[in-house]
Amino acid sequence: MNTYEELQARGLIAQVTDEKLIKDLINKGEAVFYIGFDPTADSLHVGHFMALCLMKRLQMAGNKPIALLGGGTAMIGDPSGKTDMRKMMTKETIQHNIECFKKQMSKFIDFSEGKALMVNNADWLMDLNYIDVLREVGPHFSVNRMLTAECYKQRMERGLSFLEFNYMIMQSYDFYKLFQEYGCNLQFGGDDQWSNMLGGTELIRRKLGKDASAMTINLLLNSEGKKMGKTVSGAVWLDPEKTSPYEFYQYWRNVDDADVIKCLKMLTFLPLEEIEEMEKWEGAQLNKAKEILGFELTKLVHSEEEAIKAQEASRNMFAGGAISGNIPTTAYEKADLDEGKDILTLLVDTELAKSRGEARRLVQQGGVSVNGEKVTKIEATFTSNEFNDDGVLLIKKGKKAFHQIKAN
Repeated sequence: MNTYEELQARGLIAQVTDEKLIKDLINKGEAVFYIGFDPTADSLHVGHFMALCLMKRLQMAGNKPIALLGGGTAMIGDPSGKTDMRKMMTKETIQHNIECFKKQMSKFIDFSEGKALMVNNADWLMDLNYIDVLREVGPHFSVNRMLTAECYKQRMERGLSFLEFNYMIMQSYDFYKLFQEYGCNLQFGGDDQWSNMLGGTELIRRKLGKDASAMTINLLLNSEGKKMGKTVSGAVWLDPEKTSPYEFYQYWRNVDDADVIKCLKMLTFLPLEEIEEMEKWEGAQLNKAKEILGFELTKLVHSEEEAIKAQEASRNMFAGGAISGNIPTTAYEKADLDEGKDILTLLVDTELAKSRGEARRLVQQGGVSVNGEKVTKIEATFTSNEFNDDGVLLIKKGKKAFHQIKAN
């Protein structure tokens, strides 16, 4: 199976500008492609992870990746998928985040001997003259067409600032610059970036009279259509200081049954034949598939040693816990759990805390986890949907105190 066909079989490809051209580029190892990463935090997260996996796959097939760090675009903020304007960051914060991104990306992509490039769009965007941009770039963009773009349409009711309105032009200019400077002939991005990417191919065509290509990859969504990579405590980060290897493993170990095969196909490097065999698994066998998913992804992000530790810790924590009776248990009516219980109530009801005040301090100090995932927000609420495969919520206080919640 060729590389492009494998991407299709793994469910990664969403939209393409010219399928035949892109297929030939990728399968022949002739794609010089870029993916942009705006440094809006001091760590990459699961949303970036799929893009990094794609870059790795394509590099292994002989194609050349360009990791574009958005030191310039981060000064503006991408309105795609956002309900409100992104918080403005200082240049110092952006630069710090870029340095963090560089270290993490190097674990996935081989940047040695020119096999891949890492560039920062601040190198050209920060020195642009406003009048020059209006004259040289502005005429090639139709405001009417821009307003039909999904990334703008969903913000029109809440309010779209002129600042953010310029983001598409900046991203398009990035592609134009990379095409000229590095021979970049293909841009990849999430499915929500399609309008911005088409803007780049159109700018290249209008300014240079040449063709460039774009392809989007499917967003990582769960069976309910919601973006994966979010927990009650926030994002799932690739930085072990923000999301520990154990918490990272547990996130994937606890995905819904309906999502495990999709995640194995889209994110791991296991052979498709092996994953297709797992599609036949049912019931308890799916727990094994989840363990494989958690192990493979933790190995990719943190190392095989950390993956082994996380898997062993997970097995030790849950082994026999819900069956042996060794762990204190509190039972609720299922209807009560369906409505949700906040973490402070759970801590008090299970007597892991004597009062809501003590419960609040425990959470704020990072001393509480539920089903192996640290809880850091006092408003975190849990329902029966969060139960593990043994049908319990396992609450841990500190290092040794455990309590489990069950439904009557």
